[in-house]
Amino acid sequence: MMPFGLRDALDILIMALLLYYLYRIMKESGTINIFFGVLSFIVVWVLASQILEMKLIGTVLDKFMSIGLLVLVILFQDQIKRFLVELGDHKRWRFLRNLFHHAKHETANESRQYVLPIVYACMSMSKSKTGALIVIQQDIPLESYERSGDCINANINSRLIENIFFKNSPLHDGAMIIADNRIKAAGCILPVSHDTSVPRSLGLRHRSALGIAQATDAFAIVVSEETGYISVAHRGKLSTRLSSTDLEHLLSEAWTKE
Repeated sequence: MMPFGLRDALDILIMALLLYYLYRIMKESGTINIFFGVLSFIVVWVLASQILEMKLIGTVLDKFMSIGLLVLVILFQDQIKRFLVELGDHKRWRFLRNLFHHAKHETANESRQYVLPIVYACMSMSKSKTGALIVIQQDIPLESYERSGDCINANINSRLIENIFFKNSPLHDGAMIIADNRIKAAGCILPVSHDTSVPRSLGLRHRSALGIAQATDAFAIVVSEETGYISVAHRGKLSTRLSSTDLEHLLSEAWTKE
């Protein structure tokens, strides 16, 4: 029997980290039950085929495993994309990137020119109970969602944001997408979350915000048309009834997290 060495410990550690990231992403995307189901199937397959050497069950499970990976890739392509983006762009690797790249990152003062117009627009729409849904891109690109709406490609401006979500505007029902410090598109269609834990009192805008926050790492801001409350969805979680200070803090994080 081979002795347990450093290589074995490193092997277990890497596998544990990969499973942890998969677990976190699946939990944030609302598919955690599927994660446990797949994990249980793999455990049964290893026990039956590799350890107990049960030929009949092992052969059947081997056939499922041969096509199971392809099925999982098709079903969870968004989660896999997000997993790979986070794996390659996680903060633990940033010091390595900085050794080779001298990218300019947003400072707190620089971010205010983008954050404050959004905060002012949201507070104004909150007072008038004007419904709004604003998505701010992070590491995962949102081009596919941008194409579902109308191209804007304008500077971030509070008056423009309010005009787009004005009740008589043709774009007020969809989502606005902000990326690369610009308003890229409006009237965009987002995936809707089917999470059963979402309160019934929350409408389609909140479910769309949570849906994009589960599928990507974007920040999604919602202004309720019924109550005027401001909410933010990020990483599969929905924070409701935010103040202007709370909103400014979260948006500053979105611009300065690098």
